[in-house]
Amino acid sequence: MTQPPDKSQQEAKAILDRARRDQEGILASSMARASDHFSGKDAVGQGEGGATDPIEVWGRRIGRSLSLIGVVVLGYLLGVQLKIW
Repeated sequence: MTQPPDKSQQEAKAILDRARRDQEGILASSMARASDHFSGKDAVGQGEGGATDPIEVWGRRIGRSLSLIGVVVLGYLLGVQLKIW
């Protein structure tokens, strides 16, 4: 059986994760988070027993894509109202 990681291993992993995040550029890290967000990766393993419901993943992907389209359309309509374009 595998033993659970002790406190020093968890602390070392947290320090390495922090260092990796600090090395990334602002744009690269935000693009990676946006990619994870729009692909629905946060829905993985949230079902009963850690299972992933494919309908929930696709529902999140579709909903988030539609919200992005809505923001773009509203931004365009605001630009029309303000006579920017």
